[in-house]
Amino acid sequence: MPRYMFIVNYAPEGAKGLMTAGGSARRTSIEKTVSAMGGRLETFDFAFGADDAYTVLELPDERAAAALALTVSSSGLTKVRVVVLLSPEDIDAAAQLHPDYSPPGAS
Repeated sequence: MPRYMFIVNYAPEGAKGLMTAGGSARRTSIEKTVSAMGGRLETFDFAFGADDAYTVLELPDERAAAALALTVSSSGLTKVRVVVLLSPEDIDAAAQLHPDYSPPGAS
């Protein structure tokens, strides 16, 4: 199943909600949502610095990832960036493909 990293930043109201309910409650909520979509929460970590949380999810496909990102972002309490994760085997398979490509300026 494809894996995606969701990078989350909380708006002030989202951070207040997190402080009220706690980090474990947030993880449990996300886990239930992802499970209902046919996926699995792999990791959920809070962080210091530019980003507030990182979570790695297995989801059925890119539509599910997009739906989740849109739903979370539309709350206005969080901003989400999604990164598609590839396994070493995915890269092995990609390296076997040889697209016919000409860079700009090449004849």
